[in-house]
Amino acid sequence: MTAIKIGLVSVSDRASQGVYEDKGLPALKEWLDKAILNKKHYIEHLIPDEQDLIEHTLIDLVDHQKCPLILTTGGTGPYIRDVTPDATLAVADKVMPGFGEQMRQVSLYFVPTAILSRQVGVIRKQSLILNLPGRPNAIRETLEGVKDNEGKILIQGVFSAVPMCIDVIGGPKIETDEKIVKAFPSKK
Repeated sequence: MTAIKIGLVSVSDRASQGVYEDKGLPALKEWLDKAILNKKHYIEHLIPDEQDLIEHTLIDLVDHQKCPLILTTGGTGPYIRDVTPDATLAVADKVMPGFGEQMRQVSLYFVPTAILSRQVGVIRKQSLILNLPGRPNAIRETLEGVKDNEGKILIQGVFSAVPMCIDVIGGPKIETDEKIVKAFPSKK
């Protein structure tokens, strides 16, 4: 099974200054460690909500670090300092609107304020970049989806499409634990 390099970026003014502990990076790694069966190598960044810095970080993770998957957390709301989606769109080659739409659909199941989210998914070169919400529970929910008490999927999480997307843009094959998230079959 192929190893995968994953870029993780937590965007938070206060956490990056040490005002409080960042919970985004640990939540991302915890979920990915359960969901992805491949060996993983994480490249982590905790940075403030500065558009130029976010853009530079994403470009580095794609162009130099060659991460086929980059997940950001935080900075996706309507607040003036929330610029993660703006930075992500600025470095994109292709916008993948279905990812943002699906994240909002999942989140709306849990909180009505999800309508205010500006999460996006994009492709830059041969990398998929997804902007996830900032709360650890919301990270898990948007990746995994909504399931009933018996585990039947009510609303598909976005990660089910990630392995196929990465495969078709030339990235490594990602194997998932189907108890956590069942990936769409590859078309290759």
